[in-house]
Amino acid sequence: MQKARLKGKPLPDRTGDAFVSAGDAVGFRIMAEAGVLPEEIRLKQQVAAARERLAGLQDEAARKAAMAEIARLEMLRAIAEEARRKFLR
Repeated sequence: MQKARLKGKPLPDRTGDAFVSAGDAVGFRIMAEAGVLPEEIRLKQQVAAARERLAGLQDEAARKAAMAEIARLEMLRAIAEEARRKFLR
């Protein structure tokens, strides 16, 4: 027997989604289909962009400022995530 060959693009890497409950995943999908992003997802995207910027910085002062911004965004993301969890209890 030959294995079926997959066509098209590979699936996106969503290893972080393994820690999202099925109910949250459904809610996130509904919001995504409506063109709405939850605050924590928007902040997660901002963190990823800030990390990309940090990787390209050489100046130590600029790197420190970028790391402080990443820490601030991570804190806001954690607060938004905790607020969602408390709301759903």
